[in-house]
Amino acid sequence: MDGVTAAEGVGALPFPTTPQERGDAARNRLRLLDAARTLIAERGTDAVSMDDIAAAAGVGKGTVFRRFGSRAGLMMVLLDSDERALQEAVLFGPPPLGPDAAPLQRLLAFGRERLRFVDVHRQLLSEANRDPDARYNAAYAVLHTHVRVLLAAAGSTGDLDLQADALLALLDADYVTRQLVERDRTLDGLGDAWESVARKLCGK
Repeated sequence: MDGVTAAEGVGALPFPTTPQERGDAARNRLRLLDAARTLIAERGTDAVSMDDIAAAAGVGKGTVFRRFGSRAGLMMVLLDSDERALQEAVLFGPPPLGPDAAPLQRLLAFGRERLRFVDVHRQLLSEANRDPDARYNAAYAVLHTHVRVLLAAAGSTGDLDLQADALLALLDADYVTRQLVERDRTLDGLGDAWESVARKLCGK
């Protein structure tokens, strides 16, 4: 089954639509998110302040607070924005993530791409994990369904729900942080390990 469709039985992405914004407000929002994303990649989440983000975006600090309410609010919007982008790439993008690739190749590509996403956002994701409702939210449900469908299409048998949970556990922010920080493993090494488990589940 090489052609797992974009929708894959998942339907629309489980996020509310963003209200239409005025042109200048929309541009400011994008500038702020891009600035935050760049600074976090360079320095890490803890080292980035609202002042830093405002300066990098070329707007006043008050604009940041009016738009997002707080630093935490901005970070959660950034996380949601990047989560949407990853989901759209998974469901509708080009191969190997998107639906034109073979199921096993999509599954392997997803694991590595999700690891990169978790590495960038691990502090925010870890904080969200403290709330059980946030840990297994609509975004998790989409990821779980995606992995489960690809496992089935790639030839895995048995309890696919449990297998999907097990694979996603290897992409959990707290687990990834421990492996990278405490055990001195690399992102590529974690990707190789994830690929090995996925291949074994699919008998490849």
